[in-house]
Amino acid sequence: MSKESKIFLGEKDMPGQWYNVTADMPNKPLPPLHPGTKQPIGPEDLAPLFPMELIKQEVSSERYIDIPEEVQDIYKIWRPTPLHRAYKLEKYLDSPCKIYYKNESVSPAGSHKPNTAVAQAYYNYKEGVRKMTTETGAGQWGSALAFATQHFGIDLKVFMVKISYEQKPYRKSMMNVWNADVIPSPSNLTDSGKQILAGDPDSPGSLGIAISEAVETAAKDPDAKYSLGSVLNHVLLHQTIIGLEAQKQMEMAGDYPDIVMACFGGGSNFAGISFPFLGDNFRDGKNTRVVAIEPASCPKLTRGQFQYDFGDTIGLTPLLPMFTLGHNFVPAKIHAGGLRYHGAGSIVSQLLRDDLIEAQSVRQLESFEAGLAFAKTEGIIPAPETSHVIAGVIREVNKAKEEGTKKTILFNFSGHGIIDLAAYDKYFAGELQDHEVTNEEIAKSIGELEKLV
Repeated sequence: MSKESKIFLGEKDMPGQWYNVTADMPNKPLPPLHPGTKQPIGPEDLAPLFPMELIKQEVSSERYIDIPEEVQDIYKIWRPTPLHRAYKLEKYLDSPCKIYYKNESVSPAGSHKPNTAVAQAYYNYKEGVRKMTTETGAGQWGSALAFATQHFGIDLKVFMVKISYEQKPYRKSMMNVWNADVIPSPSNLTDSGKQILAGDPDSPGSLGIAISEAVETAAKDPDAKYSLGSVLNHVLLHQTIIGLEAQKQMEMAGDYPDIVMACFGGGSNFAGISFPFLGDNFRDGKNTRVVAIEPASCPKLTRGQFQYDFGDTIGLTPLLPMFTLGHNFVPAKIHAGGLRYHGAGSIVSQLLRDDLIEAQSVRQLESFEAGLAFAKTEGIIPAPETSHVIAGVIREVNKAKEEGTKKTILFNFSGHGIIDLAAYDKYFAGELQDHEVTNEEIAKSIGELEKLV
C-alpha cells in the first residue's frame, strides 16, 4: 500500500444492499416474547409501532436486503465514508500494529446514526406515516432522525435523556433546526414519565425511561409510529453499510483486519462495522477478532446476565433475549450518553453467548485520555462514546507490544465530539470522575427480573 492516509470509494461503489448476519449465524437469536403471554410475538404485535417493511426486516433470514434508491440518494450526501490509516496515532503510540478507522463523523448529524434514520423515515413515509416518536441519549440518534424525517415531511417528537439534555444543549439545537420537538425525559407528558418522577423527582433519566415515554406516546396516537436507534435487528441491519464499505476499502489498501472494534451502547455502530467481517468468519473461515468496548459504569456485556428483559424501563416493549443489567438500572451520569443503556441487542447477545465476539469495559477518564491522544494526532475530536473504542485500540496496541506481535486493527469512528466540547472542558477542569458499578447494584437490578431463560 502507498502512504495514503485516506481511502475513498466513489458513489458507484456504495453498497446497494444491507447484510443480514442472522443468515450466517450458527445459532439464531431467541425470539422476542409478548410481555403478557410470554409467547413469541408475531408481526401483528409490532404493527402498532413499526411499518410492515421494517417488521419484515426484523424477522428476515435473507442474507442481503436491497437498499431502496430513495434511501441511497440521501446516503450519497455523505456516503461512502472514508477509511483512514491512522499513521500519526501509530507513531505517537510507537505501534507495531496498523490502525485503520472508518470515519462515520462526516455525516450531517456527525455520527453513524443517519444510516438507519434515513431508512426508517423512508419506510414510515412509504406507509403514509406523518408523525413519529423516538428517544435519544446523547442526542446523536435524535439529531439523525430529525435530519431524516425532515426530508420526508414527517413530524418528530424526541424524548431526550434529561442529563444529556442539560449537558449537551446544542444537540437539542440541531434537532430543532431539523424541525423536531425535543422534551427532557422523564417528563410530565406521559404516564411513564410521571411514574418515574413520582419515585425520583430528580431522576437524571436513562435511555430505558426515554424509550418508555416515546413508545407510550406512539401507542396512544393511531397516526404515529415509533423509531428506535439501536438494539433491534432492522436497525443493526441498516448500519452494515459501514462494514460493507470497509471491506472494499481494506481490499483497496491490500490489507485485512485481525481485529475489528467499536464502542457499544445498544449495538448499532458495533454491528455496522463488525457484522460483514463476522460473515467472512462464518462463511470463509476467517478468524478476525471482534471486540465491543463499553463503559465500566454500564457493563451489560462484561458483567450483565443473559436474560429476557424489557427494552424500556416501564415494561411497554416486548421481552428481548439480551445481556442486561436489568431494565430498572439507571447508569451513572457519564458524558458518553449514547452508551448509557441497560441491555444489548438480541443478535449481539447471542454472538457473545456463543463466544463469537468479545467485550471489554473502559472507565470514563481512560476514554477521555484516549480521545485526546487521537485528537492531538489525527486531528478529529472524538465524541465521548467514540473515545471508548479508541481506548480499546490503545490497549490492543500495548498488548501487541508486550507479546511482540503485529496486528491490523480496524475500528469504527462512530462520531465527532464538536458538540460535546463541554465534556472536554469538564475533563480539563478535573470535574469528571470514574465510576464503576458495584456487584451489589447489578445483583439487585438483575434480581428483579423474571427468569425466562
